[in-house]
Amino acid sequence: MYSKKDISIAIAILFHVSGAIGILFSPYKDWFIANTPLNLLLMFGLLIWNQKDRNIGFWLFAILAFITGMGTEMIGVHTGRLFGNYVYGTSMGPRFNQVPLLIGVNWMVVVFGCGILMTNINEWIMDKYREKDVRIRTGLHSFSIIIDGALLATFFDWIMEPGAIMLGFWEWKGSGEVPFFNYLCWFLISAALLVAFQKLKFEKNNQFAVHLLLIQTIFFIALRVFA
Repeated sequence: MYSKKDISIAIAILFHVSGAIGILFSPYKDWFIANTPLNLLLMFGLLIWNQKDRNIGFWLFAILAFITGMGTEMIGVHTGRLFGNYVYGTSMGPRFNQVPLLIGVNWMVVVFGCGILMTNINEWIMDKYREKDVRIRTGLHSFSIIIDGALLATFFDWIMEPGAIMLGFWEWKGSGEVPFFNYLCWFLISAALLVAFQKLKFEKNNQFAVHLLLIQTIFFIALRVFA
């Protein structure tokens, strides 16, 4: 019998492979782009479905990530003081104060996935050290999850940028180049959210979140390479 994780991974692969083929090689590119919000919402729903023990800590992180993502993006869009000078298109569905609501969802999904992945990696490393009777400070473990997770989230944004621009998610003003300041802000905001991720108590072994991060990364790499 297939598990929740297996079913969810199969659905995620199906939707992202179909989307990549439809966007890159079919005459129905506009239809696939127009249904991007449906795909993002479905992936978020699958992530929630795979989260064990959805306690107050988990929902607090989800709400915090959503509000932080929306808030910082609104500051960015209206002032240019965060991320740089850019505007959002219409591909991501309904907007609030010129920022798509799905951007807040995207911030939660990306940072959560990076936090889960780095937690798993660090626990695997800690187990190896324990086998050799070597003790690692807990603070170093937490620091690694925050910094490495933020670097991973920033790398994901770098991978995503060309594909997102091509899909009409957003557009950079001026020369159209993505400023370094965008990546610096991504790192700092992701690190701040990962501090909350560390502090809040909830189950941090959502393997679907890790697979989803990998699937989305491959999706945007395909757009980056073949578009």
